[in-house]
Amino acid sequence: MKIKIRHIFLLIIGYGSMFSQTTDSLSVTEEKVLIVEDPGTSKEAYNPLAPSKAAFYSAVLPGLGQAYNKKYWKIPIIYAGIATGVYFYIDNDNDYDRFRDAYKRRLAGFTDDEFQGISTDRLIDAQRTAQKNKDVSIIVALAFYLVNIVDANVDAHLKQFNVSDDLSLEPSFELNRIDSHPNYGLSLKFQLK
Repeated sequence: MKIKIRHIFLLIIGYGSMFSQTTDSLSVTEEKVLIVEDPGTSKEAYNPLAPSKAAFYSAVLPGLGQAYNKKYWKIPIIYAGIATGVYFYIDNDNDYDRFRDAYKRRLAGFTDDEFQGISTDRLIDAQRTAQKNKDVSIIVALAFYLVNIVDANVDAHLKQFNVSDDLSLEPSFELNRIDSHPNYGLSLKFQLK
């Protein structure tokens, strides 16, 4: 009889537990996320030789590196700077030759040069000034040529510069656990790829 009571008791508990359980209302659903890339922010592959190539192109032909970088508006500025230096070099060279020829004619004893009212000492000073201006003009033309090369190189570097949201600057506020005083700070966070 003891065995029957025990079996009946287990049957009742087992039968009751079957009805006390309800089905689980939680279900797993698969979410699909659609990622759309912005066509305006297409990322090109990094080309480490692009700055060297742009500088080389600018060294061979001024303005060609700017055309390689698609900065066409800089080309007239480069040519205007170089042409200005060359123009003033030629102009000062012609003046120097005129002053020099007049000075040589005066040393030879002729007095029929184009600078009748100017002394010989003044002709020497004019030659020195014209020579100095020739030197400055050639330096200006070379400076524009070198700036052209440097600009093409730097522009090619900056063209590939990564400007993304991986860099953030935000203020931080923490409470000191020892003396309960607030700690203020500024945190700079960046993520490397």
